[in-house]
Formats: sequence, C-alpha cells, structure tokens
Amino acid sequence: MIVFDINNYDNDVTTFSPTGRIFQVEYALEAIKQGSAAVGLVSKTHVVLVALKRNAEELGSYQKKVIKIDEHMGVALAGLAPDARVLSNFLRQQAMTSKMVFNRPLNMAKAVYSIADKAQENTQSAGGRPYGVGLLVAGVDETGPHLYEFQPSGSVLEYFGAAIGARSQAARTFLEDKFKEFPDASRDKLIEYGLTALRDTLAQDKELNLHNTTVAVVGKDEPFTVYDDEDVEKYLGMLDSLTNKRHRDEGEGEGEGEGESEGEGGEGAEATGAAETTDAAETTDAAETTETTQVTTDTMDTD
Repeated sequence: MIVFDINNYDNDVTTFSPTGRIFQVEYALEAIKQGSAAVGLVSKTHVVLVALKRNAEELGSYQKKVIKIDEHMGVALAGLAPDARVLSNFLRQQAMTSKMVFNRPLNMAKAVYSIADKAQENTQSAGGRPYGVGLLVAGVDETGPHLYEFQPSGSVLEYFGAAIGARSQAARTFLEDKFKEFPDASRDKLIEYGLTALRDTLAQDKELNLHNTTVAVVGKDEPFTVYDDEDVEKYLGMLDSLTNKRHRDEGEGEGEGEGESEGEGGEGAEATGAAETTDAAETTDAAETTETTQVTTDTMDTD
C-alpha cells in the first residue's frame, strides 16, 4: 500500500496529489463549515435567505451575514467575511455595468458564473489562494426566481433549497423532506420553512432571537429586502406560534390515545369477568352432572 504525505502536495494551489486532489481547495471548502449557517429556499414567486449571525465576543457586534447586491439580488455567506466582501463588491460592479451599458438588471446566471470564473482563476496560479467563503446567491430575473450556491472551487449549482455553514446537514435534511412544497408556498410560509431549517442547525443551548437572526426576501414584485433586529421579530413570533400549536396538537393526540387505551382496557376487563362467570357456571354444571351420574351408578350397583 502506497501512503502519500499530504504536506508534499498542499504547499500551493497548483499541485495535484497522486489521487487528483487539490488540497488547498479542500481547505477552502472546510473554511465554509466553520462559519455560521445560512439557508436559502425558492418558490415560484420568491426567494428567501435566512442566516445565523455570530458575535466574536459578548461586547462585540454581530457580523453581517446577508449582503444586498442590487434591487433584484443578494447573497448570504458562510466562511471568511473579508473574502465575501471582495466577491460581493465584484458582483455590485457587474450589476452596475449591466445597468449602464445594457440598461437592464444583471442576469442571475451571468452573475454567478462571473464570480465562479473569478474564483476558478485562483485555483490556477501559485501566487494566490482560493476564496475561503461559500455564498448562497438569491435573485429574480426575466426567467423568474433563482437560488444558486457558489463554492471556492468555482463550482456553481442551482437549488430549490440549500444550506451552508456549521451543522448545515441538519438543515439540508429538513429541506430534502419539504422541498416538494416550496414551489407553491406563499412568501410567509417560505420564511417559516427557512427559519425552521435554520433552527435545526443550532446547538442545544441556543435559540433564534432578534440579534442573531437575519431574514432576506426578494420576489417578482418585491425588491431585495433584509430584515434584522426588531424587523425580524414578527417572523420569529410566527415560528413560535406554529411550534406551540404543533406541541398542543401532539399533546391532544396523546391524550386521545390514552383514553382509547383505557376504554379498551375496561372492555377487556368486562370480557374477562364474563369469561370467568361462564367458566364458573360450566364448572358447577359439570360437578352436578358428575354427582348425578355417580348417584345413578350407585343405585344400579345396589339393584
């Protein structure tokens, strides 16, 4: 068995390992997993981004997780925020150029592939490094709403629902279970799905609140809007109401189940009592029959 030393192949981004891997790109993908989670969902009319904000210290402010690019487009990030700032500024330049030169908003596919090409160039030159950030790009163009996931390797894919960042697999599991309902979902229902998926990424001692949650929405007739702090309160309240209702329904269901079980138990007791009575009667009859037979037999012997 041949064992390769990783350190021989991860000194720069232009060196392939014997197995065809570029370790610097893989390290950049790992950087995304260190960032707080971000979730995106798309319906026939809207795209929703929800993200979990972090503060490095108790005295520090929460880091911005959603960036507006243009009236019809925005991004949610996970990973190195400075790298996200560079890419978002590049997207803004592309959007401005499209308006000035072509007098129209930047097409979504063209936007994401422009940053994909920029990122891919960094995997071909020894003097640079891959961007250590992943982006969920949400927007609306002439073809409808779109949600794309950008990776540092230069890969771009379109999704019905996507999640990136720490513990994002829990959110993806929820999205995979519900994605068939996304196309026909209303704006508020889509936000509800997004917040539920984001909540699944939290540690057990954490909760979504006004300070650590960001919601962004863009639609065919709605410009890209970011909701932070007090603006997100109504959506968290909507999620809490739904959760409480679900718990009440589950409690009522368990109560009905216990009542039915008790009823079945009572019927079983009655049936058992009836069976015991029948058995006793049969035993008495059998005993009387036996005694009669014995008396008859004794009489015959006497004769």
